[in-house]
Amino acid sequence: MKRILLRSVLLLALLLLVAGILALVFLDSLVKKGVETIGPKVTQVAITLDAAHISLLSGHGALKGLTVGNPAGYHSPTAIKVGAVSVAVKPASVLANKVVIESIDVQAPEITIEGGLKANNLSAILANVQAATASESQAPQPAPGKKGAGKKLEVDDFRITGGQIHLSLSLMGGKTATLPLPDIHLTGLGQGADGITPAELTEKVFAAVLQGATSTATEQLGKLGGSAVDAAKDVGSNTVHSVQKITHGIGDLFKKK
Repeated sequence: MKRILLRSVLLLALLLLVAGILALVFLDSLVKKGVETIGPKVTQVAITLDAAHISLLSGHGALKGLTVGNPAGYHSPTAIKVGAVSVAVKPASVLANKVVIESIDVQAPEITIEGGLKANNLSAILANVQAATASESQAPQPAPGKKGAGKKLEVDDFRITGGQIHLSLSLMGGKTATLPLPDIHLTGLGQGADGITPAELTEKVFAAVLQGATSTATEQLGKLGGSAVDAAKDVGSNTVHSVQKITHGIGDLFKKK
C-alpha cells in the first residue's frame, strides 16, 4: 500500500512538473497569438508581435517588436511601432475570470500621424475600436466561466514614456516632422468587479495616445499662427494659398529643431 501511495505521489509530482513546463513554454506563444488575433479584430488593422515572455512564477514579462499597421488608404508603413513593453501580472489571476495586470510600461513608441489633425490614421483606428466596443456591449454576454465568456482585465498602472510623433500631414506638402510625445499615465482601469474587456482597454489607450499626439502637433503648429492651425485641421479646405502658407511655415519651424 505504501509503495502504491508513493508511486501515486511521484506520478502526481511528475505530472505537475510537466504541466508547469508546458505552461511556461506555451504561455508566451498564447500571448503572442492573442495579440496578433484579437488585436486586428478590434482595430481592423494588422498587428504583429516579434516575441513575448511572461513568467508564471514572478508575473513579470516583456513584449518585443510590437507594430500596429494603418487602415486602408494610408501609406505610412506603421501607425505605431514599439520596441519593448514591460508587464507585471498577478500570477494567481491568470486562471481567474479577471486577469489583474499590475503595470504596463510602453517604452519609446514611434507614432505616425498621417492625414489631418481631425481625420487621420489614428482617428480611423480609434473609430474601429469604438465600433468593436459598442458591438461587444450589445452582444449577449455568456455567464462567467461558461464557454464563450471572454477574459476581463484590470490594469492598475499604464504608462507610455519616451515616445515620438512623426507628422505626415496632408497640408505639409510632403514634408515630415518629428516631435516628442507627452508621457501618458493611466491608472485604475477595470478595477471594478466586472473589469474591462481588451477592446475597452484598447479604446482608452488609443484615445489617450490620439489626444496626446494631436495636442502636441496642434501646439507646434500654433507657432505658425491661428490661420495655419485652422488650415491644418480642415483638410477639406485644401486651397493653394493655405498649402503654401503652412508648408513654408512648417519648414521654417522644424528645420530649427
